[in-house]
Amino acid sequence: MASFQTYLVGGAVRDRLLGLPVQDRDWVVVGASPADLLVAGYQPVGKDFPVFLHPTTHEEVALARTERKTAAGYHGFAFHAAPDVTLEQDLARRDLTINAMAEGADGQVVDPYGGQRDLQHKVLRHVSPAFAEDPVRILRLARFAARFANFTVAPETVALMRTMVAAGEVDALVAERVWQELSRGLMERQPSRMFEVLREAGALRKLLPEVDALFGVPQPEAHHPEIDTGVHLMLVLDQCAAQAAPLTVRYACLCHDLGKGTTRKEELPRHIGHEGRSEKLARAVSARWKVPTDCRELAELVAREHTHVHQSGGFGPEARLRLLERCDAWRRPERFAELLWACECDARGRAGLQDRDYPQRAQLAADLAAAQQVDLGAVSAAALARGARGPEIGREVQRARLEALQARG
Repeated sequence: MASFQTYLVGGAVRDRLLGLPVQDRDWVVVGASPADLLVAGYQPVGKDFPVFLHPTTHEEVALARTERKTAAGYHGFAFHAAPDVTLEQDLARRDLTINAMAEGADGQVVDPYGGQRDLQHKVLRHVSPAFAEDPVRILRLARFAARFANFTVAPETVALMRTMVAAGEVDALVAERVWQELSRGLMERQPSRMFEVLREAGALRKLLPEVDALFGVPQPEAHHPEIDTGVHLMLVLDQCAAQAAPLTVRYACLCHDLGKGTTRKEELPRHIGHEGRSEKLARAVSARWKVPTDCRELAELVAREHTHVHQSGGFGPEARLRLLERCDAWRRPERFAELLWACECDARGRAGLQDRDYPQRAQLAADLAAAQQVDLGAVSAAALARGARGPEIGREVQRARLEALQARG
């Protein structure tokens, strides 16, 4: 049986060098054929290229390989895996220098492309011109910028990404892969960096033109000290991260103000009616990138109702009840809670106002709790006893809920 060497590669090496917890470990075998691994007890699992399960740890192990571009998009690659493929050749096909390092069994780091140097200087840099062959790498780099928020992107890498966008590579991306990367980036520690990098590369106007259109659009300074709508959105997304909000809330916040990018110039800096336009655009974005239902539904709800939630501190019980009804809060209390969370992130995502109080969230949550205490069975039974039918019973239930809110003031 041929002898071969196994190396830990990629993110596990990077994170260990950064002193971060290692989440996933990727392994590469050098100097082996598929037959060699089968003889050694490895189990094959890969379809596109040779990947095996280690006989004892059951971790995935891939044969060292090279790849070449054969067609547009990220599917168009041909792989070559053979015993003569070197570790350096395998690392060369990776996206960023900080992901192109390996560690042998002796603990020594193999770093042929300067990954340790770029970690030290906090730079995201492509390994080789082959970066341009896979448009997903633009999204991945932007996601890494959101994770490592104090890293900068090398100027030559920005230039390469712009060339890729101009060549139409981004247009070949499929919805599922775009959403996978966007959703992961939204969940990083500083989501705004992902969108800043995409915008700098020219990819944001291709992938999310509705978001790109927000930059440079003014808002009333009295409510938005940052003025620029795009800047506001970035502050909101980072507020979501600061509050450890779930993906549903973060995606809803991404879409909440999209309509402001379509406000007529003569109406600026006000944005009358932007809520309805935002809801429509949120629906379009969700359809384009096949966004999951829970994210899509919350995004449309937040787009439509966030202004009303902000203003609810001045509402009477009747108006607050109508708001609860429009939001289907009785049947979807968890979604209503996420709506309130998104609205708080929106209110705090403003220059200098990140620590402001937002009593609307607690008030509306308490309104819902009070309304939920109404004994619907008893109200319905009493109405039936008085001869009420159908819609009349519904009005009695509504009246009881209103009385519960009125008792709160």
